Amino acid sequence: MLNKTSLCTGCALAIALSASAPALAQPSFGNPSPNAGSSTSQQANAAADAAAYKEVDYVNKGKRGPALVVIPGDVKSNNASFMQKFGPNNIADFGELELSQANFPVLERSNLGPLLNEVSLAYNLGDAQAARKTMQVGKLKTTQWVVKFDILKAEQIAENKKGFDGRAVGGLISGFGGGLFGGGMGNMAAGQVASSVKTEESTGVWLIGMRYKIMDANTTEQVAQGYKELKMEVGANATSVMGVSQQAKGGVGLDTMVQRLVQTTVWEIDSKYK
Repeated sequence: MLNKTSLCTGCALAIALSASAPALAQPSFGNPSPNAGSSTSQQANAAADAAAYKEVDYVNKGKRGPALVVIPGDVKSNNASFMQKFGPNNIADFGELELSQANFPVLERSNLGPLLNEVSLAYNLGDAQAARKTMQVGKLKTTQWVVKFDILKAEQIAENKKGFDGRAVGGLISGFGGGLFGGGMGNMAAGQVASSVKTEESTGVWLIGMRYKIMDANTTEQVAQGYKELKMEVGANATSVMGVSQQAKGGVGLDTMVQRLVQTTVWEIDSKYK
């Protein structure tokens, strides 16, 4: 039988072991790239870090929101690149993720099975009778909102390019008879260097717009809607001097832009309509 002294000793030992245990850290991974740590690697990683997913601190996430279902929205842009990459389900997936992060009880579309098509049709047509019928099935009984995200715009609205080609300047320098760079040989050397210089820079800016709609699950009536638009910039530059070249390109991709738009619209839903 344990006495009080042995119990206290055991407690002290447990506390000491707990204090010495290492704190749990998030997973970390190595970089097998042969360029890891180089200047190009550092610049590329800095650009990737700026575009990486970041959680949004939703202002009312401590308050539980209405139970909802996200139905696939519409992609109304005529841009071929966007249409090839995105469909309504991609956007709805981002919507489910962010609404869950904001503490809305989300009934995932994967749990609805074939019923999802009936739900989507009822709310897209505003058919209150069909909506009430579908909402009496299983887990849908607790649903208060039906939410939809639509892409209304995805277009490149500006592009700017500039560059320098040193061949003309190099030829001009080589043509001087003397004096400018210390004589004929100096002029020829300087002309060759100038001729080898070539720089290019281009930047394109897109505008992508998203609308959200919140509908009452029982009546299909619109509870709220809003529209957000963000700019996406894509750029590239290249420099070459005497055979030494440097290139860089980057920007936020369409996946990231759609997710950021969803985060922006969910932030408004969370802050205004809970």
